[in-house]
Amino acid sequence: MTVALVAGFMTLLDVSIVNVALPSIRADLDLSPGGLQWVLSGYALTFGLLLVPAGRFGDARGRRDVFIAGLAVFTLASAAAGLATSALWLIIARLVQGAAAGVVNPQVSGLVQQLFEPRERGRPFGLLGATIGISTAVGPLLGGLLIQLLGAEQGWRWIFFINVPIGIAAIVLGRLWIPARSPEEQERESLDPAGVTLLGVGVFLVLLPLVQEREWQGPAKWLLLVAGLAVLGGFLAWERRFARRGGTPVIELGLFGMRSYSLGALIGFFYFAGFTTIFFIYTLYLQSGLRYSALAAGVAITPFAIGSAVAAGLGGRVVNRFGRPLVATGLALVAAGLAATVVALHFVPGHNAGWAAALPLLVAGIGSGLVISPNQTLTLSEVPVRRAGSAGAVLQTGQRIGTALGIAMVGAVFFNRLATNGGSWSLAFRTALLVTIAFVVVALAAALADVRAAHRADAAEATKSPHREAARVG
Repeated sequence: MTVALVAGFMTLLDVSIVNVALPSIRADLDLSPGGLQWVLSGYALTFGLLLVPAGRFGDARGRRDVFIAGLAVFTLASAAAGLATSALWLIIARLVQGAAAGVVNPQVSGLVQQLFEPRERGRPFGLLGATIGISTAVGPLLGGLLIQLLGAEQGWRWIFFINVPIGIAAIVLGRLWIPARSPEEQERESLDPAGVTLLGVGVFLVLLPLVQEREWQGPAKWLLLVAGLAVLGGFLAWERRFARRGGTPVIELGLFGMRSYSLGALIGFFYFAGFTTIFFIYTLYLQSGLRYSALAAGVAITPFAIGSAVAAGLGGRVVNRFGRPLVATGLALVAAGLAATVVALHFVPGHNAGWAAALPLLVAGIGSGLVISPNQTLTLSEVPVRRAGSAGAVLQTGQRIGTALGIAMVGAVFFNRLATNGGSWSLAFRTALLVTIAFVVVALAAALADVRAAHRADAAEATKSPHREAARVG
C-alpha cells in the first residue's frame, strides 16, 4: 500500500506542480502560449485517455505487472522532461508522462479493493484521499521551493528529476511487496479491443476542446465535443452487444445500476470540476496579479493542503459509520470555505490576500478531506474485486473530464472578467471562484439525493420487517 500511495502521489503531483514553473519554462525554452498550454494540459489529456483501458487490462492480466510497467515509463518520461532542450521535446515527454500516469492510477484503487476486505477499506481509501488532496495542493509549494533553492533555470528541471529516484525505489519495492496474481486468477479474459478503441477516441474528442479552450478561438472546436459524445454513444451500444455475445466488456454498465456507484461517480465529476480549479486560478491570481514568488504562492495554498490531509485520514476511519452524510457535510464545508474566501478577498484584495484567505481555505481543505476518500470508499463499496481496476478507472476518468471541464469554464470566466474590468485580478478571481462554488453545490445536491434515497430505502425495509415477522410467527 505504501508503494502504491507513493506512486499515486507522484503521478497526481505532476498535475499541479508544473503550474508555478510555467514562467521559468517559458523563459528557458522560449515556449509559445500554445506550447505552455500543451505542457500543462497534454499531461491531463493523455492521463484521462488511458485510465479505463489500463484499469481493464490490470483486472484481466494482473495489477502488479501493469503497475510496475506504467511506473517505469513514468520515471523515464520524467527524466526526459527534465533533460528537455526544446519545446517539442518537453511536450512529447509530458504526453508520455501523462499516459503512464493513466496506467498507474487505476491499479492503485484496484489494489485497495484486492488487498482489503470491504469493512477494512475505509482507512486505505482515507490514505489515498489524503494523497490526492496533498499532492494537488502541495504541488505549487514544492515547485516553488525547488525554484527558490535551485534558481529558475534548474529549478523547473528538478520538478521532473525528483520523480526519478523515487520511481526507481517504487519499482523495486513494488516488485517485492505487491502480490502477483494467484494461479486461480490467471484466466485470460477478452480485452474487447473494439470497445477500448471507441472509448479512447470518444474520451479524446471530449477532452481535446476542453483542454484547448483558451487556445482555439471560435465555436467550431465544440463540434469535437459533440462528435466525442456521439462516439461514446456508439461505445455504449457496442458494449451491450459485446456483453450479450458472452464477452467481458471494458465497462460493466450494470455498475451504474448501483445507486452508490452512479451517484458517487456524479459527485466525483462535479467536485473535481470545482476542486482542482481552485489551485489553477489562485496560483494565477497570486503570481501574476499580486506578484507573489513561486514559493510564496505555494505557501498561500498550504492551509488547504493541511486541512485536507488531516480530514482525509479522519474521514477514512469514520466513513463506514456515517456513510454519504459525511460526504455531504464535507461538500457543505468546502462551499462555505470558498464563499468565505470570496468575502475575505473582497475586503482584503491587495498583497495581504494570501493571509486573508488562509483560514477560509483551511475550512475548505477540511471539507475536501471529508469528500474525496469517503466518496471513493462508498462509490466502490459494492463493486466486485475482479472489476475493481476498471470501476475505479471509470470513476477517475469522470474526475479527469470534470477537471478539464472546470478549468475550461472557470478559466474562461476568469480571463473574460479580467479583460472587461480593467485588469482587476481580485475581481476576476472572486467571480471565477463563484463558478467553482456552483460546481461544488451541484455535487452537494447529488450527495443529498443519495442520502434521501438511502433514508427512503431504510424506511421501506423497516415497514416490511414487521410484516415478515408476523408472517413467520403465523
